Amino acid sequence: MLKGIPKIIPPELMKMLMEMGHGDEIVFADGNFPAASHAKRIIHCVGHNVIDLLSAVIPLFPLDHSVDRPAAVMAPVAGEGKPVVWDQYQAQIKQHEEAFQGFQYVERAAFYERARQAYCIVATSDPASKGNLILKKGVIRD
Repeated sequence: MLKGIPKIIPPELMKMLMEMGHGDEIVFADGNFPAASHAKRIIHCVGHNVIDLLSAVIPLFPLDHSVDRPAAVMAPVAGEGKPVVWDQYQAQIKQHEEAFQGFQYVERAAFYERARQAYCIVATSDPASKGNLILKKGVIRD
Protein backbone atom coordinates (compact mmCIF):
# COMPACT_ATOMS: atom_id res chain seq x y z
CA MET A 1 0.00 0.00 0.00
CA LEU A 2 0.98 3.60 -0.49
CA LYS A 3 0.22 6.70 1.51
CA GLY A 4 -2.30 9.10 0.06
CA ILE A 5 -3.70 6.73 -2.56
CA PRO A 6 -7.42 6.08 -2.00
CA LYS A 7 -8.07 2.42 -1.19
CA ILE A 8 -10.81 2.27 -3.82
CA ILE A 9 -8.14 2.52 -6.56
CA PRO A 10 -6.92 -1.01 -7.27
CA PRO A 11 -3.30 -1.53 -8.36
CA GLU A 12 -4.40 -2.27 -11.95
CA LEU A 13 -6.19 1.08 -12.20
CA MET A 14 -3.21 2.97 -10.76
CA LYS A 15 -0.98 1.26 -13.33
CA MET A 16 -3.30 2.28 -16.17
CA LEU A 17 -3.51 5.88 -14.95
CA MET A 18 0.29 6.04 -14.81
CA GLU A 19 0.71 4.47 -18.27
CA MET A 20 -1.74 6.81 -19.98
CA GLY A 21 -0.32 9.72 -21.91
CA HIS A 22 -1.61 13.05 -23.16
CA GLY A 23 -4.78 12.54 -25.18
CA ASP A 24 -5.44 8.99 -24.00
CA GLU A 25 -8.96 8.33 -22.79
CA ILE A 26 -10.36 6.27 -19.94
CA VAL A 27 -13.98 5.12 -19.70
CA PHE A 28 -15.74 4.72 -16.37
CA ALA A 29 -18.59 2.39 -17.27
CA ASP A 30 -21.84 1.76 -15.45
CA GLY A 31 -23.10 -1.75 -14.82
CA ASN A 32 -25.10 -1.89 -18.08
CA PHE A 33 -22.24 -0.87 -20.37
CA PRO A 34 -20.83 -3.66 -22.59
CA ALA A 35 -17.33 -3.14 -21.20
CA ALA A 36 -15.86 -6.59 -21.86
CA SER A 37 -16.81 -6.56 -25.55
CA HIS A 38 -15.54 -3.01 -26.10
CA ALA A 39 -12.30 -2.85 -24.09
CA LYS A 40 -8.70 -3.03 -25.26
CA ARG A 41 -7.89 -3.18 -21.55
CA ILE A 42 -10.42 -3.68 -18.78
CA ILE A 43 -10.30 -3.10 -15.05
CA HIS A 44 -13.10 -4.65 -13.02
CA CYS A 45 -14.29 -2.52 -10.12
CA VAL A 46 -17.45 -4.43 -9.35
CA GLY A 47 -19.07 -3.25 -6.14
CA HIS A 48 -18.15 0.38 -6.82
CA ASN A 49 -19.98 3.29 -8.40
CA VAL A 50 -18.54 5.63 -10.99
CA ILE A 51 -18.87 8.68 -8.72
CA ASP A 52 -16.80 7.02 -5.97
CA LEU A 53 -14.07 6.07 -8.44
CA LEU A 54 -14.17 9.52 -10.03
CA SER A 55 -13.77 11.21 -6.66
CA ALA A 56 -10.68 9.07 -6.00
CA VAL A 57 -9.14 9.44 -9.48
CA ILE A 58 -9.83 13.08 -10.44
CA PRO A 59 -7.40 14.61 -7.90
CA LEU A 60 -4.63 12.55 -9.56
CA PHE A 61 -5.73 12.88 -13.19
CA PRO A 62 -5.07 16.04 -15.21
CA LEU A 63 -7.74 16.72 -17.83
CA ASP A 64 -6.72 17.73 -21.33
CA HIS A 65 -6.85 21.53 -21.63
CA SER A 66 -6.11 21.43 -25.37
CA VAL A 67 -9.71 20.42 -26.09
CA ASP A 68 -12.92 22.27 -25.19
CA ARG A 69 -14.62 19.32 -23.49
CA PRO A 70 -12.19 16.74 -21.99
CA ALA A 71 -15.05 14.83 -20.34
CA ALA A 72 -17.83 13.12 -22.29
CA VAL A 73 -21.11 11.43 -21.45
CA MET A 74 -23.56 9.45 -23.56
CA ALA A 75 -26.17 11.87 -24.92
CA PRO A 76 -29.71 11.17 -23.79
CA VAL A 77 -32.22 10.15 -26.45
CA ALA A 78 -35.33 12.24 -27.11
CA GLY A 79 -37.63 12.30 -24.10
CA GLU A 80 -34.96 11.34 -21.56
CA GLY A 81 -34.05 13.83 -18.89
CA LYS A 82 -30.58 14.67 -17.68
CA PRO A 83 -29.27 11.91 -15.40
CA VAL A 84 -28.81 12.95 -11.77
CA VAL A 85 -25.27 11.54 -11.64
CA TRP A 86 -24.06 14.06 -14.22
CA ASP A 87 -24.43 16.90 -11.71
CA GLN A 88 -22.42 14.82 -9.23
CA TYR A 89 -19.71 14.14 -11.83
CA GLN A 90 -19.52 17.81 -12.78
CA ALA A 91 -19.27 18.94 -9.16
CA GLN A 92 -16.49 16.45 -8.48
CA ILE A 93 -14.52 17.46 -11.58
CA LYS A 94 -14.91 21.20 -10.91
CA GLN A 95 -13.36 20.76 -7.45
CA HIS A 96 -10.07 19.85 -9.17
CA GLU A 97 -10.40 21.43 -12.62
CA GLU A 98 -11.55 25.05 -12.29
CA ALA A 99 -11.58 25.54 -16.06
CA PHE A 100 -14.03 22.66 -16.61
CA GLN A 101 -16.84 23.92 -18.85
CA GLY A 102 -19.14 20.90 -18.91
CA PHE A 103 -19.51 17.68 -20.81
CA GLN A 104 -19.32 16.75 -24.43
CA TYR A 105 -22.51 14.86 -25.31
CA VAL A 106 -21.80 11.88 -27.55
CA GLU A 107 -24.48 9.89 -29.37
CA ARG A 108 -24.73 6.27 -28.17
CA ALA A 109 -23.13 4.49 -31.17
CA ALA A 110 -20.35 7.08 -31.31
CA PHE A 111 -19.81 6.72 -27.56
CA TYR A 112 -19.43 2.95 -27.97
CA GLU A 113 -16.93 3.43 -30.79
CA ARG A 114 -14.96 5.95 -28.75
CA ALA A 115 -14.92 3.45 -25.86
CA ARG A 116 -13.44 0.82 -28.20
CA GLN A 117 -10.57 3.23 -28.90
CA ALA A 118 -10.05 4.22 -25.26
CA TYR A 119 -6.88 3.27 -23.43
CA CYS A 120 -8.94 1.32 -20.92
CA ILE A 121 -12.42 0.80 -19.56
CA VAL A 122 -13.15 0.65 -15.85
CA ALA A 123 -16.15 -1.67 -15.46
CA THR A 124 -18.30 -0.97 -12.40
CA SER A 125 -21.58 -2.33 -11.13
CA ASP A 126 -23.04 1.17 -10.94
CA PRO A 127 -26.82 1.02 -11.49
CA ALA A 128 -27.05 4.70 -12.54
CA SER A 129 -28.81 5.35 -15.82
CA LYS A 130 -26.41 6.90 -18.35
CA GLY A 131 -23.66 6.69 -15.74
CA ASN A 132 -20.85 6.27 -18.28
CA LEU A 133 -18.06 8.83 -18.39
CA ILE A 134 -15.03 9.33 -20.65
CA LEU A 135 -12.07 11.42 -19.48
CA LYS A 136 -9.26 12.63 -21.76
CA LYS A 137 -5.89 12.87 -20.04
CA GLY A 138 -3.90 16.06 -20.16
CA VAL A 139 -0.44 17.05 -19.03
CA ILE A 140 1.06 18.39 -15.82
CA ARG A 141 2.96 21.64 -16.21
CA ASP A 142 5.31 22.93 -13.55
